[in-house]
Amino acid sequence: MNFNRFIIILTGISCLYACQKDIDFDLNAPQKLQIHQKLEASISMPLDAESNIIYFLDDKNVGSQENLSLDIHAYRLGKHILKVAVIEEQDTIFKQKTITFLASKKPEILNYKVINSYPHDREAFTQGLEFNNNELYEGTGQYGKSVLRKVELTTGKVLKEQELASKFFGEGITIFNNHVYQLTWQAKMGFIYDVETFKTTNTFNYQQSSEGWGLAHNDTHLIKSDGTEKIWFLNPTTGKEEYYIEAYTNERRVEKINELEYINGKIYANVWTKNAILIIDAKNGAIDAIIDLNGLTSELDNKTIAESTDKVLNGIAYNPNTKKLYVTGKNWDKLFEIEIVK
Repeated sequence: MNFNRFIIILTGISCLYACQKDIDFDLNAPQKLQIHQKLEASISMPLDAESNIIYFLDDKNVGSQENLSLDIHAYRLGKHILKVAVIEEQDTIFKQKTITFLASKKPEILNYKVINSYPHDREAFTQGLEFNNNELYEGTGQYGKSVLRKVELTTGKVLKEQELASKFFGEGITIFNNHVYQLTWQAKMGFIYDVETFKTTNTFNYQQSSEGWGLAHNDTHLIKSDGTEKIWFLNPTTGKEEYYIEAYTNERRVEKINELEYINGKIYANVWTKNAILIIDAKNGAIDAIIDLNGLTSELDNKTIAESTDKVLNGIAYNPNTKKLYVTGKNWDKLFEIEIVK
């Protein structure tokens, strides 16, 4: 029985909250726990033989025993609502607590090795980077400067370009089913283009997510970041935000998730203002590893760019045909092929 159905059943009870003072209690449950642990909960009052108790986690019935012990390893990380209903005769009282599920272990710290470097347009405020059929595509930002473009990897030459109207701040891009999807920052909408012609074929609107930051895809969904710890999974046909995960370590959430790339079941993500890439479990949001790329700015010709807070790493492109990984940054003069090193 889910929580909403349970509420409907209880609407027929005339004395729903009349005797709350007689059966008042506390819900005992942790505020945080790691997903390899069990969720233990109880109430701080003895129950009569005629009493009933029901626990709900995210509005789903998870137990009717007095003490709850729940395996949570398959749940997504982040905030969850635990509710309990105690019913004595015709009197019912509810209590709830917000509980944060954390990753079970600390992220592994990884390094990198530069394999090759290529020219990159210093005027490109990179927001999205992606390969499709061995061809490199890039989306850039800033009002009046936002574009979608196809780029020659080895020279940095722009092969094709589509400008956005000056009122739009371009964000992440991804290519799915022969269409390019491009987000905008605060306009609450994205554009869909034909991958060959760059002609706009449709648009889609955001729902619960307020902004557009990074974009990627798996085999079934578009994957979108919004500047928070949440990563949304969108229906590629309708643009509907069907569900989300939240990025957490074993200790805390990580916000400002930005440019995304989906690689072999993991989400690779930039964090705004950080020269690092998170490797995130696409099922539950656990941050499995962090690639430390702080030394990469020393490889740029324009090294003073490292002093700017907004000219940071932002661009991850994986070529599935060659199994090579590429990164760049906002207004960087180089694009790097890197190898991840443990």
